[in-house]
This record gives sequence, C-alpha cells and structure tokens, in this order.
Amino acid sequence: MKKRNSKRVPGREDDLKDSGAETPERTNTKTRHGIAAIVSLIFAIFLVMANFGAAGPAGKFFYSFLYSLFGSGYLLFPLAFILSSISFLMPDRDNLLSVSLIGSGFFLISSLGIIDIVFNTATDGDITGGLVGHLVSLPFLRLFDKSLSIILLIAISIISILIMFETHLSLEWNFFGKKLFKSTEESDENKEIEKTENENQKIAAAEASLKQPELPQKEVGLEPHKEERARKTVTEKIESFFDDNLHVKSGKQFDPPPLSLLEKDIGKPIVGDIKANANIIKRTLLNFGIDVEMDEISIGPSITRYSLKPAEGIKLSRILALQNDLALALAAHPIRIEAPIPGKSLVGIEIPNSTKSTVGLGTLLASKKFQESDRPLLVPLGKGVSGIPYFSDIAKAPHMLIAGATGSGKSVTIHTIITSLLYRNAPEHLRFIMIDPKRVELTLYNGIPHLLTPVITEPKRAILSLKWAAKEMERRYNILEQAKVRDIGSYHKLVAEKQAANKEDGSQQAGESMPFIVVIIDELADIMSAYPRELESAIVRLAQMSRAVSIHLVLSTQRPSVEIITGLIKANVPSRIALQVPSQIDSRTILDMPGAEKLLGAGDMLYISGDTSKPIRVQSGYISENEVKKVVSYLINKYKEELPDEINITDVGTYTNEGNIELSGSIGDDSMDGSDDDMYEEARELVVKTGKASASYLQRKLKLGYARAARIMDMLEEKGVIGPSDGAKPRDVYEKDQSAVLEKEADKLLMGETTESTEL
Repeated sequence: MKKRNSKRVPGREDDLKDSGAETPERTNTKTRHGIAAIVSLIFAIFLVMANFGAAGPAGKFFYSFLYSLFGSGYLLFPLAFILSSISFLMPDRDNLLSVSLIGSGFFLISSLGIIDIVFNTATDGDITGGLVGHLVSLPFLRLFDKSLSIILLIAISIISILIMFETHLSLEWNFFGKKLFKSTEESDENKEIEKTENENQKIAAAEASLKQPELPQKEVGLEPHKEERARKTVTEKIESFFDDNLHVKSGKQFDPPPLSLLEKDIGKPIVGDIKANANIIKRTLLNFGIDVEMDEISIGPSITRYSLKPAEGIKLSRILALQNDLALALAAHPIRIEAPIPGKSLVGIEIPNSTKSTVGLGTLLASKKFQESDRPLLVPLGKGVSGIPYFSDIAKAPHMLIAGATGSGKSVTIHTIITSLLYRNAPEHLRFIMIDPKRVELTLYNGIPHLLTPVITEPKRAILSLKWAAKEMERRYNILEQAKVRDIGSYHKLVAEKQAANKEDGSQQAGESMPFIVVIIDELADIMSAYPRELESAIVRLAQMSRAVSIHLVLSTQRPSVEIITGLIKANVPSRIALQVPSQIDSRTILDMPGAEKLLGAGDMLYISGDTSKPIRVQSGYISENEVKKVVSYLINKYKEELPDEINITDVGTYTNEGNIELSGSIGDDSMDGSDDDMYEEARELVVKTGKASASYLQRKLKLGYARAARIMDMLEEKGVIGPSDGAKPRDVYEKDQSAVLEKEADKLLMGETTESTEL
C-alpha cells in the first residue's frame, strides 16, 4: 500500500487562521490552557486550606516546608496561582505556560523581598519573608538603601504582572490611580468602554424607534393655520428680495400653491440589526488584518452609513479593495465605501436599508431652511445620509446636469426642481423655457403663467429657443454695458438708486426688470442626435456667459455617453447629478469618478458641485404625476385672467406683448434668419445654374465638410430654392437660372427674325 502523503501545504494553516477556522493544533493548545487553569486554581485552594490546617497531612507537610522557606510570604503562593489561572484563560496566547511560570516566579521572588525588607525583625522570624525573602533582599540592601530597594522590587513585581497578562501599563496605572487618588482623568480603555456603551445605547434607542409599530399615515407637515402663515412668510421674503434687488412690482402679491397639495414622507426606513452589522464589518476587516474602531451610525431614507476609524498605518486602499468581501459578509448589495468621509477622519460604509422610506416633496418644502430662506432659486434635492434635507441654489450652480438610466428617477428629480421653483416665484420673477422631445413629461406644465412659450417638443424649435436665449443674453449684456455694471444684481441696485432720486419728481422706473430665465431640457440625446453641432454650441455659449444675466440651464439625459455629454458641455456645467447608471464608465462620464453604478435607483443620487470636492449622496424627493397636475391646475386657475388667449409663432424671435417669446428662423448658424453663411449665395448660384442639388455635390464643388454642406441644403430647402428629398431621386430645383432664361428668350427672338426674313 502506498503511504499517504502527509506533506504540509504551504500557507494552508495561515489561511485557516485568517479565516477564523481553528486548526487541530490550536484546539489542543486551548485544551492544555484550560487544564492548566483548573490545576492552578485547585492548587491555590489547596494552599489556602493548608494554611488553616484543613488540608490533611499532605497540606500540613506543604505548609511547614513552604513556611520555612518563605515565612509570611507563604500567603503569596495562592495569589500567584490564582493569577496564573486567570492568565491561562486569556484567549489567543502563544507559549502561555512558560510565560505564566516566568511571570509568577518573578512576582513571588520580588514580593518576598519586599516583605522581608518592610517587615523584617531581628528577634523573631514570624513576619519575615523566610529564607528566600532574606536571600532576595540581602543584595538589594547591600547595594542600595531600604527605600530604593523597595521601589526596585515593586517595579519588578509590576513587570511580572505585565508579563503574565501581556497587558500594557496604562491600564494598570489608571485602575490604581482611580482607586487610590480618586482622579477624574479616565484611561483610554475606560473612555473606549464608555464610548462603546454610549454607542450601544444609541443603537438600542435607534432600534427601538425603528421597531415601533407604524401609525396610520397622516400628514406630518404644518397645521393648516401654520401652513398658511408659513406660505405668507416665505412669499413675503421672496417679494422682499425682488423688491430690494430686482424691483419688480406686481399688482398683487404672489400666492403660491398650498403645501397640502403635496404628500409628506411615507413610511420609515427599516435597517435590520444595526449592532450585528457593525460587528460583522469590524470582524470581517479584522480577518484581513485591518483593525478598526466603529464610530457613528447615520440612518438615511434609503441607506445606513456605518462610520469607522482605521488604526494608524492602515492604507485606505486596503479597505476599498475589500468592498466585495464586505458585501458578501453583510449579505447586502450593492454597498458603497466612502474613504474618507469629507471633513472627517472616518471611513463610511453605506449599506442599503431593508425597507426604504419615501421622501415627500411636501416635507422638504415645509422644512425650516426652505421656509426661512429668501433665495428665489433655492431647490431641495432630497434628504442626505443622515436624514437631513439637502438644498442647492441654482443661482450659484449656475447650471445643472442630470443623468441616469431609465427608471432611476431622473424625470421625478426634474419635477421636484420645477415645482420647488413654482412655489417660490411669481411669474414676473421667474420664466421657464421647457424643452421635452419625449412629449410626455414637461407637457404637463402647459398653461402655467411662468412659461415664455408653450413646452417645445420639436428639436428644431428647441435649437431656436436656445438661440433666442443667446440673443436675450446679448441684449441684457448690452444693457449692463450701458449701465456700466457687472451683473443683474448691481444693475437693479443702480435702478433703485435712480428711482429713489427721481421719486420726488414722479419719474417713471429708471430701467426695465429682468426676471430669472431657467431653460429645462428633459432629454438632451434626442436633440443631440438631430442637431449635435448646433445644440452643443448653443449650450456652451449660454453656459459660459449667462450666469451674470440670470439665465440658467437644467439639462438631463438618460444616455450619459461622451457623444451626448461632450467635454465642452461638462466643462461648463460644474453642478451635476448622477442617478443610477449601468456601468462605471457612465459614472465617470458624469462625475469624473466611479460610484453612480452602485446606487439603488428610485431617486438615489450623487450630487457634485463646484464647491464640493466629493459627491454627496442624497435621496431625491418624490412628487407624483397627480401632485404635479394639482399644482399646475392651481396656478392656471389662480392666474387665468392674466394668461394670453393664444401664443403665436411669428417671424420675430423676441418677446410678444403678453411676455411670451416667439420663435422663427433657421438653425444653420447663430443668426435668426439662418442665411448668413458666406458660402450660401455661391452654393445657391451653383445649384440654380447646374440644376443639381445634393450635399455630396456641394462638398466636391465648394470643398466643404459634410455638416456644412448639409446645413446649406437645409437652408436652400427652407428658402424654396430646391424641393424636399425624395429617396434616391434627385431634388427638384425650383429657382431657375435667370441668365439661361434670358439666353433662351434671345435665341427665340433671333430665330423669329430669321424666319421672317426667309419668308420675305
């Protein structure tokens, strides 16, 4: 028979040790330690009983023998064996038997020397340290005086205790200092214990609050009379802001929709066993050699963040590399590690809640910060990891990009932004241009008095509206240039000063008011596929220059690719919201860093702006379609008499008398008539003269790029020079070459004269 291979596999025992499994050798060691602890304890009891003569002849023999050697130090033997028994019970100790014997031996010898020096009498040996104690104390007394000898022997006894228990001096010092001197200073270990107890109490309280039975849902907002007062307060603050800065005086005060139209928070987050999860995190990291100290725990609407502090010398990259191992240990997916948490020397591990709570927009709008703020473009993004509402000011943003996969909550986020602005601003203070190529999201807002034009659904008109915004931006800059001010705020302050100076003379307003204009595009990809170059140039131009004249962009897309979110657009839109995306590449496209691929969807977002170094995780507020319809219906009914009967699209890209914009023109370039291309006339003459009309023909003859040639073809079609495309058939050329017509007419006349002369 072949002999079984018993060769040791390298690293196998180390792997078992790291994984927490117990090898047979380790189990036998623990058994030996347990036996040694029991034997030491029994022997200590035996020596105590022998001291009182209750251990029989054997006890009497041991007592006589030991007392002759150690004197009154005999009583230290039971103490030494008890300490040895305790040290044997301490876990994860190697070479424990030899360490305990050495430590207890030094403890006995030093203690006997102390007894002999302190209690030694020359007349009788009843209270001496015996023969051994005398032999120990003799060299110390020969070399040092009595006091220094006692100090040295006490130091040896303390060292022996540290050896037995493998502990550190701070614990012993703080323990005895507290007992003897009643010191108010606590040890690091005591602080840690108290901190752990406080943390456990907080966790228990949090668990108790989470396990409370859910009460029937009712609105947790303000009471009706308080809500009405809060609405008036926030409206008065916004009106005061505009009176002080924009000086827009309307006939009556803006009456925002009531908060009762919006739902409050629904449900409570259920996070499971918080303490167990914290222990799992700590144990899992410890298995990989990473010692951490658990810190605060923050419970949010959709996730719970466990904060921990790594030991000194631990690289954060090691913790980040264990993300999948932590997800496996916690049975949670996906988890996200934030290392470090901004502003704190902690690492955050974010775990999804078992049950999420819905953040109602009504709760966010009823919050104290929203009600007390006088910033007109302040919008609530949602609730952060700690459950506190988080806000952003579009005026400071100054533009915003929202991107996420289908179903991630992108459209709901846009609705919350629009509704929040409608609750804070009167129509004369804020105007919208809404572009919705999908035709189903923003069309709900058709009819509200804040719109400059009905919701735009055609890509061509979307480009025209952006070009109108650029024209309006230039017009406002011309006004600022003439007034010699830098921004709209300074301009309105100048107007206020002129009004105050002319008030006594009864003069009219010294300048026009310029409301905020917010351009919202619900799906960037649809327009980009039709007019990529025109859309990018229009957005970049507005994003670069429009902040000073209070024109702001809110862009959104469900295709966060580099073809849609180009480098120029991203460079000029610093404030970005990333919802759940399918891949890390998409996350890097939006945020320039990974993280969005680990979000949970349904409004779970990462928000980054120019003043934040790392993304902030927020659970977006929720507003249903029914709530949007209620708010829109309220505004339409409230301002029904102020709405224009009809909004016309005429040939002028400017404001109508009713305050709505009219769109027209070509999308070929920055001009509104669209025919300013320097090659347009040459191309028209070529097409008319040859009777051929195609983009490839213009490319060859005029040496143009395809995009420019195609754009000129669109211009020619719009001007009626050529007909529409009809598949593979060539286009019809409607405009005739006048020189050719004249030549034909001349030929006909000549032919007629020749015929007449022949007849004659």
